[in-house]
Amino acid sequence: MKAFFFDTYALHEIVMGNPAYLAAIDGAHIITTKLNIMELHYVILAKLGKEDAELAYDSFLPACVDIDDALVKAANEFRLSWKRRDVSYVDCIGYLLAQRMGVEFLTGDREFKDAPNVRFVK
Repeated sequence: MKAFFFDTYALHEIVMGNPAYLAAIDGAHIITTKLNIMELHYVILAKLGKEDAELAYDSFLPACVDIDDALVKAANEFRLSWKRRDVSYVDCIGYLLAQRMGVEFLTGDREFKDAPNVRFVK
């Protein structure tokens, strides 16, 4: 089974029913973090309300993996090296976690469009 690390952008597009994302992830194993579903919860709360936000959070909770201190520190170093791209801490953690796990980083964030190990979907 194919697996991807889903960043918050990807999770959001799935919740919103973007057909490009639904096709890209058909049958794929979802990997993400609580930081990503925290961001997702906030966005869905603002757009659709509490009930949908809770459903989205709870739906993706089983896909969450833990992050360790070494990854947090490496993500800070990575973010500093990509300072011109203005990527978030959460995205840096996810991108490096995807590399660590040997899976592609699934996103529509333009800052990652040309990065290695990225499945870019709009």
